[in-house]
Amino acid sequence: MNSADIRPRFRVAPGGRIGGELTVPGDKSISHRALMLGGIAAGDTEINGFLEGADCLSTLRALQGLGVRIERPAPERVVVHGAGAAALIGSSAPLDMGNAGTAMRLFMGLLAPQPFDSVLIGDESLMRRPMERVAGPLRQMGARIETREGRPPVHIRGTPTLHGIDFRMPVASAQVKSALLLAGLGASGRTRISEPAPTRDHTERMLGAFGVAVHREGSSVSLEGGQPLRGTQVQVPADFSSAAFFIVAALLAAEDGLLLRNVGVNPTRTGLLEMLKRMGADIRLQPHAGVAAEPTADIEVRKSRLRGIHVPRELVPLAIDEFPIFFIAAALAEGETTVRGAEELRVKETDRLAAMSSGLSVLGVDNHLLDDGLWIRGGSGFGGGTVDSHGDHRIAMAFAIAALAARAPVEILDVANVATSFPGFPELARAAGLAIETL
Repeated sequence: MNSADIRPRFRVAPGGRIGGELTVPGDKSISHRALMLGGIAAGDTEINGFLEGADCLSTLRALQGLGVRIERPAPERVVVHGAGAAALIGSSAPLDMGNAGTAMRLFMGLLAPQPFDSVLIGDESLMRRPMERVAGPLRQMGARIETREGRPPVHIRGTPTLHGIDFRMPVASAQVKSALLLAGLGASGRTRISEPAPTRDHTERMLGAFGVAVHREGSSVSLEGGQPLRGTQVQVPADFSSAAFFIVAALLAAEDGLLLRNVGVNPTRTGLLEMLKRMGADIRLQPHAGVAAEPTADIEVRKSRLRGIHVPRELVPLAIDEFPIFFIAAALAEGETTVRGAEELRVKETDRLAAMSSGLSVLGVDNHLLDDGLWIRGGSGFGGGTVDSHGDHRIAMAFAIAALAARAPVEILDVANVATSFPGFPELARAAGLAIETL
């Protein structure tokens, strides 16, 4: 038996009903950033709602390797004892980011202006992912960064003399923007980034909560280097990207509705809601009052009859992590759905366009893989079969949800990495009504 045969897999019985109330785990993007900013802030930062997933734990361990003292009084509560950016110390061993692409790219910006050298590595999947989109503009700031043919390991030679730049991103990417803002904190002068389309603004919001003056003007965001960060309290909302799987599950099988509690609804993250509403989805938000940096809401979803759409390109960056589950919705919508301008999906944990196209074909869905997207003819439901997730957590969870509308069992291979973003997914899915087992 080879190693691929013994990797965990999901088996999901066809059909079922979804309902009740759920709270999904904390937001991964916000948990990463809260740890990092807390690590370079002066004073304590208390993080509540922290995502205890493998990716965020990689960030936590890397910060500990850099000398940051971190306590975890409870699984979802973290206290970071920051002593300022100047208190970080170099690690004698490479910093292992596991499967966390966000962590690796943001640490490149965080570590570039430090007075010590660092090496960033990751698991087999992460070691294949491109890093030059961050390394290139950091070099324009004076950073000394080396990659191996554009991929990890990433060697960072600490350069405390970085200077701010005015950078226009060729492709919308929150990770690139965030890495440059983090580097800009330790650079002289102003760092300004202009986006071709809006992307997640968690970093800008959180910098403000830590006392950093961040300026927004049109499609640009900027900050002045040398600003200190002050420890604060961070409340992490439920992760919208995790809630997305149950939003679509409810559209397929929640006759009496499903309520998702305390979900982050940052407008730079909720493109999926707009796309699904254009398809005819019955989705209602109950916003929470308050002055938190991140807006939250309860989301009520009911089973809906969907129709295919052509997704506007401007919505693509606002739903980039939700496309695997969106493609499941599209496969069940009447008519054709087309997504273009989503080439970013080819450089995620796997080539998500190719992986989704292949899996949909296995389940009998007519589709065509495009260079920068996917065309799907929906409405016929799913057959059963065995789908390869290629170790991608979002592919695995998307096809698990597809079983709700399948005519035979669906088996998904290589699902260990689901824990990177959604620990406890099978248990929560069973609680909601999905007949899923891990083998």
